[in-house]
Amino acid sequence: MNSADLLVDAYSPIVDLAAHVDESQGCTPSLLPGWTVRDLLLHLAFDGQRALVALATPTDRPPDVDEVSYWSDWVPGTDNAQALLRGTRIMASAWTSVRGPADLFIETARAVMAVAAKTSPEMVVTTQSRNLTVDSLVRTLVVEAAVHQLDLEPVLPEPPSAEVLAEVRRTLDHLLGTDAAVGWTDVRYIRVGTGRAAMDAPERAALGALAQRFPLFG
Repeated sequence: MNSADLLVDAYSPIVDLAAHVDESQGCTPSLLPGWTVRDLLLHLAFDGQRALVALATPTDRPPDVDEVSYWSDWVPGTDNAQALLRGTRIMASAWTSVRGPADLFIETARAVMAVAAKTSPEMVVTTQSRNLTVDSLVRTLVVEAAVHQLDLEPVLPEPPSAEVLAEVRRTLDHLLGTDAAVGWTDVRYIRVGTGRAAMDAPERAALGALAQRFPLFG
């Protein structure tokens, strides 16, 4: 499946949630510590806005990251991660209703899906001071949306599609440098790989030295 179609698969369940989310659901804690559903919808909207800027401003520079190496600098629990949480929560609180973040995400996600479908996947764009192809950029959005859909499980219990989960697993395997063949389901691998869940003793033993590499990104 091409990256633009994967993005539709990844965004559509969250767009459907955002269309019907109510105030109680918006205040529900997600599975990502410190983030409510409302916070995550705003975070995803900002992620889409960043992508729209990138898609509208191609560069002549060659790519310096791809959809895998892009994640190398994103480590959970760092000062940058905590600053992102604080900033998002402050901005999310500016709306008196969850409909503000929810509607912003819906509008932005629909725009990103439309533009991604019309843009050459080989074109190079810049985001967060890094250059990557449109195909790679869109695949990072797919991974971001899939991980956060799992975070939204308290109000969105269905997991991402098999194709979207496979894209996240591919990313994790490439970051690890090998297939993490320890009997994990895609969902378990993603939660451990992004620091949402801790390894148990049998998993750590099966991975051996590779266990020290986790979390792979967050």
